[in-house]
Amino acid sequence: MADLDADALKSNFAAVAAHGGDNVALFFYSYLFVRNPDTRTMFPPGMMRQRDRLVGALGQIVSNVDKVDELVPFLQDLGRDHRKFGAIAGHYPAVGTALIATLKFFSADAWTPKLQEDWAAAYGIVSDTMQAAAEEDAQSRPPYWEGEIVAVERRTIDIAVVRIRTDEPVPYEAGQSLSLEVSDLRPREWRWYSPGTGPGGTEFEVHVRLINGGPVSTILVTRAKVGTKVRLGPPVGRLTLDRDSDRPLLLIAGSTGLAPMKALIDQVAADGGRRPTHLYFGARTAREVYDRDALEALDRRHDWLTVVSAVSDDEWDGRVGLIGEVAVSDGDWTEHDVYVCGSPAMVEATIKILVSSGVLEERVRFDEFGQS
Repeated sequence: MADLDADALKSNFAAVAAHGGDNVALFFYSYLFVRNPDTRTMFPPGMMRQRDRLVGALGQIVSNVDKVDELVPFLQDLGRDHRKFGAIAGHYPAVGTALIATLKFFSADAWTPKLQEDWAAAYGIVSDTMQAAAEEDAQSRPPYWEGEIVAVERRTIDIAVVRIRTDEPVPYEAGQSLSLEVSDLRPREWRWYSPGTGPGGTEFEVHVRLINGGPVSTILVTRAKVGTKVRLGPPVGRLTLDRDSDRPLLLIAGSTGLAPMKALIDQVAADGGRRPTHLYFGARTAREVYDRDALEALDRRHDWLTVVSAVSDDEWDGRVGLIGEVAVSDGDWTEHDVYVCGSPAMVEATIKILVSSGVLEERVRFDEFGQS
């Protein structure tokens, strides 16, 4: 990476992306599929969401091209994850050729031999890292796990808690996410969900909010039933407990971002309940406090756990306000490890509130459940 002109790559990608993500992705996939038709079967029939993912992944890679410590784990996750699509080593050169052709087309007169050389070198590093992670993963794990739905609880019009059973435990850590395909009803469409149950068993729950236009969430909330078959991709994410820390924990969740926080609480309990833990759960309306009974039961069960729920835009019998503001108003969290999960807007606002109150940014781990 040291030999690459990172600033030139970032500037070039920004100029290409300015042509519109749909246009860039459409050119890329058209080029790839025409020249390599066998790759088309790895993708869903509708490509609109996939186009967004391509540009998002490229942006993530380019923005961190000079930050190896951040880029390498991301690429390793991508390599492991692409096994579930049936990606093999022979696909990587075809993708690289399509990527270079796309960048060259949209760069027009700004394209130079040096840019081509740097992009080719950068892609070589990307593909080598992804392939190495995939090959290592293949030595010990399948590309995905088969499972079936054993319970569906519709908690609100648009939120369901879905329980899934697998033949063998899926090796995730508390706080991580698994990509899920409803193979019975929506093949080759995948969406990330965080188990709301600690690891180690063959059953876990996922919390699903129906997203307008979301093919997987729509199926899970409106059509899934007991016996529906699913597939689960390899675990990703770093919203996991810091094993080197013994600091108390502050967990802040918005809407279905509650799921990984419940898994973290299960993990603290499995570790002996040695870390005092506060969970703050926020929703917009009282109706959306969808897991209230389970949270109250958790609060009663663990003497080291305190649970606070709040709503921001409704009247109810509990706390009212943005959940980050409610948490900060309750005390000093500067000596805690902090975990935040929710929508991108909720996560951004909450982290700003925490940092302005004195919490060190490096002690905050977060995940945005709206991201793919």
